[in-house]
Amino acid sequence: MLAVSSGIGIRDARVRRIRRLLNQRPARRAEEAFVLEGVNVVGAAIEAGADLEGLFIAPEADAACPDLLSAAIRAGVLVHRLAPGVIERVAGTVTPQPVLAVARRRSRALSDLAGTDLVVVAVEVRDPGNGGTLLRSAEAAGAQGVVFCRGSVDVTNPKTVRASAGALFHVPVVEGGDPQEVLGVLGDLGLMRIGAVAHGGEQPDRVDLTRPLALVFGNEAHGLPKGVGDLLDELVTIPMAGRAESLNLGMAASILLYEAGRQRGGGARR
Repeated sequence: MLAVSSGIGIRDARVRRIRRLLNQRPARRAEEAFVLEGVNVVGAAIEAGADLEGLFIAPEADAACPDLLSAAIRAGVLVHRLAPGVIERVAGTVTPQPVLAVARRRSRALSDLAGTDLVVVAVEVRDPGNGGTLLRSAEAAGAQGVVFCRGSVDVTNPKTVRASAGALFHVPVVEGGDPQEVLGVLGDLGLMRIGAVAHGGEQPDRVDLTRPLALVFGNEAHGLPKGVGDLLDELVTIPMAGRAESLNLGMAASILLYEAGRQRGGGARR
């Protein structure tokens, strides 16, 4: 296998950078780069043509994921071999897989969502796992964009990247902007803005979700912030027969996106 370096130790500058990118959001912002962990996520990035600076592999990677390594080489990704035990000391998981990659951030603007007919908007969604699940559900439903408004989780957070299961690289992601600004632009683009609320909304199956649509989800604990409702065209609430007051955000998003896909004949229009 082609490798540009081998036997990289824990004190190597490249390894220290990986640790910094994993642990520090300011570093990811400043360097416009982030870390991918695991075969599935790295494979999805390669498949999507993501801008990968390099692949970092443990000694057992040759036997554990030969197809991934071959795909990386075909894509022209530089491969760096780590010394034994390094990946276990650097990775963000208890039982790490034998491959890491460093990717460049790909910035998107709201204007890039012109012509879309299914967009997901996250308003103050702060849990990294929920952020990743939102991306995964949106991509599965055929959404053409996901917007994380200012105050939401960093989509390059390692937990978010892992929870997205590669969806981060297959659906356009826009970060930043006040919710009012974002919803105003999406309305100007012709999208019906529908907010998910725990109580007081219409049942999803009674709402026309086949129209060009922006599904809006709020904070895990407090829901949509005050003032956002004034910019929404409609509210939806998932009916529940049990005693639970509300559903987990990721679960609620999956249900509503599934309903949108069902109404659209099994999947969102592309």
